[in-house]
Amino acid sequence: MGRLFTVISLAFIPGLAAASSIDRLDLTTHTVGFLALAVFTLAYVFVMAEEFTQLRKSKPVILAAGIIWAMIAVVYVNQGMTTQAEEAVRHNLLEYTELMLFLLVAMTYINAMNERQVFAALRSWLIRKGFGFRQLFWLTGILAFFISPVADNLTTALLMCAVVLAVGGDNTRFVGIACVNIVVAANAGGAFSPFGDITTLMVWQRGVVDFGGFFALFVPSVVNFVVPAAIMHFAVPNEHPVTSDEDVPMKRGARRIICLFLLTILTAVSFHNFLHLPPVIGMLTGLAYLQFFGYFLKKTTYIEIQGTVGNVVPFDVFNKIARAEWDTLLFFYGVVLCVGGLGFIGYLTLASDVMYAQWGATTANIAVGLLSAIVDNIPVMFAVLTMNPDMSHGQWLLVTLTAGVGGSLLSIGSAAGVALMGQARGQYTFFSHLKWTPVIALGYAASIATHMWINAGSF
Repeated sequence: MGRLFTVISLAFIPGLAAASSIDRLDLTTHTVGFLALAVFTLAYVFVMAEEFTQLRKSKPVILAAGIIWAMIAVVYVNQGMTTQAEEAVRHNLLEYTELMLFLLVAMTYINAMNERQVFAALRSWLIRKGFGFRQLFWLTGILAFFISPVADNLTTALLMCAVVLAVGGDNTRFVGIACVNIVVAANAGGAFSPFGDITTLMVWQRGVVDFGGFFALFVPSVVNFVVPAAIMHFAVPNEHPVTSDEDVPMKRGARRIICLFLLTILTAVSFHNFLHLPPVIGMLTGLAYLQFFGYFLKKTTYIEIQGTVGNVVPFDVFNKIARAEWDTLLFFYGVVLCVGGLGFIGYLTLASDVMYAQWGATTANIAVGLLSAIVDNIPVMFAVLTMNPDMSHGQWLLVTLTAGVGGSLLSIGSAAGVALMGQARGQYTFFSHLKWTPVIALGYAASIATHMWINAGSF
């Protein structure tokens, strides 16, 4: 068995000399490196084809992560380096765990607000007001822009799309262009807040940009949203949809849960800024707020049942945790481990040398945004953070902006776009979005120029 193990190891690393005294082996030109790249590429092909294969995106990347690190470990063990791969994996797991728990708390609050019908009440209010298509185009876009910094761009896009589908009906022209606008607005809004997107959360948790620093991207984000929206406005039908009188009330405790969510965000920011603790500790403390409030709601449910309110469903916080987007959370695990493995092999160092040493930081950071339109922005941003190039504060803000809004260029470039293709199937498609890509690209370029102008002192 030991001989077989050695043979397999040597097959992976032809010509590699023993290097037990070296902390990290350069495997970029050896078979193990090429195999790792092939495995990751194949896994990501399955991720991009999720809409057609119906295979959840977490499955291929989790498998790829295991294969990549197993191959790396075989090489290191064969060279007598029995702890290096383990230490590297533990480092990646710690980074993932912090972000996963942070996102889990945020998702739990969003699910709690959804169960208390906060979003359904907002949707019914918009429908009852009898706005025209052009008014709804701007309202859903503006709301998406300002809700996504708190509720994340995916949840926000789904909420606004539900409004568009409810009032747009069979008007494919309106639904399609309104969905494009929502995707652009949600991604732009998420770019200037640590809570708006997983990429901004990663940047904040890494300590590259502090909490207040993200708001320097507010004006560039507005430009990114408004420029394409102003052009698309003229293509929106100048008509009024049929209105509805449906009034959906929020359930008991809804407003208090919103306040607790805001308090949780304040706790996370305070723990990070003043106590120098990881933000996730503050978020988990905030989860306790919701758990105690859920206990209060459960214990006082009998008062409602005995009174005038009927059909009361007891609040259970653990149901909200169970309904978190586990596919997204596990996908994030696979991405972190895969990219971490490729970085440990040495590919990210090579990429950093080419992009940031040869191209220059500005060109490289703009390219990151364009790449995120094709490949999900999570692995792209994690790769940049792992490279950790020596950049000014303004350049870190630039890559945060481009990674956040670059995904708007294509419908498959962001979680919001992919989700809306499923929600508005047949009305919002890859090609209906692609039609407006030149206009979105104009907003992308304008937002970069705006950032480099108003934040010139940070470069």
